[in-house]
Amino acid sequence: MLRNSCSDRELIHLYLKGDEGAFECLLTRHKGKIYTSIYIFVKDTDLANDIFQDTFIKIIDTFRSGKYNEEGKFLQWALRIAYNLCVDFFRKNKRRPVISTSEDFDIFEVVQAVEECEETKMIKTQTYEKIRQIVNCLPIEQREVIILRHYAELSFKEIAELTNVSINTALGRMRYALINIRKMMSEKQISLQ
Repeated sequence: MLRNSCSDRELIHLYLKGDEGAFECLLTRHKGKIYTSIYIFVKDTDLANDIFQDTFIKIIDTFRSGKYNEEGKFLQWALRIAYNLCVDFFRKNKRRPVISTSEDFDIFEVVQAVEECEETKMIKTQTYEKIRQIVNCLPIEQREVIILRHYAELSFKEIAELTNVSINTALGRMRYALINIRKMMSEKQISLQ
């Protein structure tokens, strides 16, 4: 059985049976999204690397202790661990996370199509830049819900649990974020086409 064709669940079972390569495959499959979600919160490469390592240490410990719950999706579960470690860091240091992208790191560059023509690449780059500028202008709570929903692909229930708010509050933040995005696009006469 080729590891790359295995589901996350199958890779976890293989790892628990002693196949270290299965864990490497799982890590390779999801490291981009997990690292990016950490970096977006902490905005520091060294700190993001430390929290990324702590996340996978916690994942391995949970697997080995037999406490992993297979009801949810692995990626969302791993992102939850990473998010909680980021929040713990900011609580300990009494800092508030700044969720945005920056000149040297772009959330939208994590996933790229294999072969694109130059024109398509240019259009995508311009579109991502416009989106990044707009998202960076949102209040932090709205930025957070946009990133967790559209980038991390979490449900509103998961977002509510992660951010310690009600589902209605998470939905409201998304609603206001979309209203603000439309308003900014209209004011700045920005088109994503």
